[in-house]
Order: sequence, then structure tokens, then C-alpha cells
Amino acid sequence: MAHPRRFRFAVQLDKAPDRASYLDLARRAEDLGYDTLVLEDHFDDSLSPIPAMLAAASVTTSLRVSTHVFCNDYKHPLVLAKEVATLDLLTDGRVEFGLGAGWKNSDYAASGIPKESAGTRIARLEEAVTIIKGLWGPEPVTQIGEHYQVTAAVGHPRPVQRPHPPILLGGGGRKMLSLAARHADIVGVAPAAVTGEIDAESARTATPAATDAKLQWIRAAAGDRFDDLELNVLLFAAIIGPDRQANAEAVAAAFDLPVEDTIGSPHLCFGSVEEICDDLEARRERWGLSYVTFPGDAFEAAAPIVQRLTGS
Repeated sequence: MAHPRRFRFAVQLDKAPDRASYLDLARRAEDLGYDTLVLEDHFDDSLSPIPAMLAAASVTTSLRVSTHVFCNDYKHPLVLAKEVATLDLLTDGRVEFGLGAGWKNSDYAASGIPKESAGTRIARLEEAVTIIKGLWGPEPVTQIGEHYQVTAAVGHPRPVQRPHPPILLGGGGRKMLSLAARHADIVGVAPAAVTGEIDAESARTATPAATDAKLQWIRAAAGDRFDDLELNVLLFAAIIGPDRQANAEAVAAAFDLPVEDTIGSPHLCFGSVEEICDDLEARRERWGLSYVTFPGDAFEAAAPIVQRLTGS
């Protein structure tokens, strides 16, 4: 029996030296069969997501654009709701809206924005998601919460997609994944960046056993809506070619993980096109991970995988 969720593939493309280069990347992603172009939201050398999403959509016809993910702490929900709705209008409904609670130490250090406890950031995110959904609906929004006080706010423009652009929420801890299971259309299953870095501690939350636990949390929190959720995973490395074992051993040594956990992690891919296709199909069967985001440095090499698993 075919898996009920077809594969979709995104590629994270958020760096380019100039306009022409970036537009070429967007066109190439569409030509290779990717469903979505994704940008991150950090204070580093990546492009700012909103103008880059609009630019990418302006030179493509079917490619969707998304963030993995906006940081809720950087923009008030009224501002972000308006900007994303405008993007959805100007792209004819090709936006996916990824939003997170914030995690990266260097972003908070560079900006001077206080990095509060994970519990506080997640609670603030939940309030923001409720406000944003309301602003994309037909009625004025009043919400007096602990973190936001919004009174009779009206969302303009309305997004093209109804009831709203697909919302992606994700994380690696139980509290964040439970929130995503209750509120999102797409749940991003990620390592837990407990220290604010991608390090050995976060890698230990990216193993197959840890992913089993995460799916249990999502299923419990989602209840009857679980079957309606699309499950996404961002690949932190995709090394396509020979020397599967050697590449896995090198990554395992860097993060102090057993090699079998490195090969089996849903956040990593090693091997030939055939081996990686087999891995992705097995992960979809085990965890339901049908929406896969490749890193930008692998998007050309990964194209045969995308084409084989989508039939394009």
C-alpha cells in the first residue's frame, strides 16, 4: 500500500552574492523539481527572508517560498502577520509560514534582544500564533495575554490561501512539539538546541530513538488532528556519493555519536542516490517524515533523489 503522504522537497537557499545569482538559484530549484525554497531568519550572512522570498517567487511559477523559521522574538505578530499576508497576496498564494520561538545564542547576543527561558519564549510564541491566525481571519482580534495586548486589530491584506497560508512550527523538545501538534499544519521535527548551539548535546536529540519519542509527543498532543499533519525534517548534512560509511564515521566522531545513530538520524543523509532514497522511504514509513528540506550545498546533487521520489 502506498504511503498516504507523498514526498515533498524543499531546499534552503539563503545566500547569494548578488541579485542575478539568487534569481538563478530560484529558477534552478524550480527546474530541478523542488516544491519549496526556504530561508532561515538569523543575524548572520544569510539574506533577509521576506525580500528574498518575494524575489524568488517573482521569477518562478510554481515554486513555493517559506522560512525555516521566522523567529517570533524579532517581530511583533501584527507586523509579521501583515508582511506574510502581503507576501501571500503578491505571490498568488505560494507562501508557507514557518515560525519558531528562537534559539540561537549569537542572534540574541548580536541584537541585544534578551534570550528568556525556553518556557517563556514558547508561551510567547503560542500567543503570537493565535493572534496571527486571528488576523488572517474575518473578525477583529482582541487578545490580552501575558506577552501581547492586542485590541480590535484588523488584518489587512487578507492572504490568498484560505483559511491561511500553511503554518510550520517545529522544534526538538516536548513542549515545542506539543504546541506545533496543536496549532500547525506542518510540524518540523528538529534536534533540541538546548544550549543555543548545534553541538554534541543537540546531536544526541537527533538519534532514531529520540525521534521515536518525538513522534509519540506529537501524536499525543495532536489527538484527532494527527493524520492531517504534514511532518517535515531539515537535513543538516546531505553527502551524496560514495564512501557512505566513511562520511558517517566522520560526522559521528565530530558529534560523539555512534555511527549507527548517525546513519539512522533523520537529520542526516549519506550515500548514493539509491541508498538515500531507501533511507528516506524508510523514515517516511517509520516516522511519517514526508516533507524533506535539503541544505543548499547539496541541492544539485540531491536533484535525482527529488525526481525519483516525486516521479518528476
